[in-house]
Amino acid sequence: MTSPRFDVLAIGNAIVDVMAPADDALLANEGLTKGGMMLIDADRATSLYAAMGPAQEISGGSAANTLAGLAGMGCKCAFIGQVADDQLGEVFAHDVRALGIDYATPVRAGDDTPTARCLILVTPDGQRTMNTFLGASQFLPASALDPKMIADAAVLYLEGYLWDPEEPRAAMRAAIDAARSAGRKVAFTLSDAFVIDRHRADFLDLLDKGQIDILFANEAEICSLAQIDDFDGAVAAISAKLPTLVVTRSELGAIAVHEGARFAVPAEPIDKVVDTTGAGDLFAAGFLAGQAQGKDVETSLRMGAIAAAEIISHFGARSAADLKALVAQKLG
Repeated sequence: MTSPRFDVLAIGNAIVDVMAPADDALLANEGLTKGGMMLIDADRATSLYAAMGPAQEISGGSAANTLAGLAGMGCKCAFIGQVADDQLGEVFAHDVRALGIDYATPVRAGDDTPTARCLILVTPDGQRTMNTFLGASQFLPASALDPKMIADAAVLYLEGYLWDPEEPRAAMRAAIDAARSAGRKVAFTLSDAFVIDRHRADFLDLLDKGQIDILFANEAEICSLAQIDDFDGAVAAISAKLPTLVVTRSELGAIAVHEGARFAVPAEPIDKVVDTTGAGDLFAAGFLAGQAQGKDVETSLRMGAIAAAEIISHFGARSAADLKALVAQKLG
């Protein structure tokens, strides 16, 4: 098997985060619940954007956030995700490529479905109220995949959020087949307990058929997948189905079960938790970076904890520090 060109290739939602300061009066006028997250349609996205003040726009999405962290730790990455031929599509593509991530998915043409965006209103108390329009990201077709690119990545990383729409789900199944045929690893992040409720049978089937090598989850998600309330029982049930299970536990740190052996690390200490958005995404980045660099499982977990701690110490799901230098400093 030839050496891969990429450490990680990810498939996920291509979303632009549009973030602006707001006061409580604006939230009240728009009928928004402070600190909540809701899915909205195109008309609502247009009207809410018009009501927002001056905004900052940056590419987002769970898998893309993970790749940004990986690139910041020196890994070679590629992304597959659907945008439209519009201004926000250009913003997303520019931001991703500026990080050194290979991104060549053709823009969606033929209709007026715009690029996905998450409109984020940040109140003075630090609360983030998120309104997500999934737009073109829901229509990633299997035809957008480049099987040679997938075969050229050591790890294929799949975002659970994207399992909901039919087209991307079919694309991800095709991508798994391409990675498997090339003898590459497949990693999957469960994303959300509600996603698991809708697709538990599918996810368990992937595990039972040996199609997933590394599974990322948080405590609620692993219990939901196993349908077992006891954390240790859920971990035991799911870890028996695949080579590597990684579970984050917020302030309790994280664990991994690799080939039957269990490892644990504490949460990395920080002065203040400012914003937990992206914590799981960056934890996955740190762990995958460790694996790409030949680190052992425990060190990879520690790298995940370091990356997650950095991201929750400030607003936004992209690191504000030099992650590569930070990890090197923390690991000694």
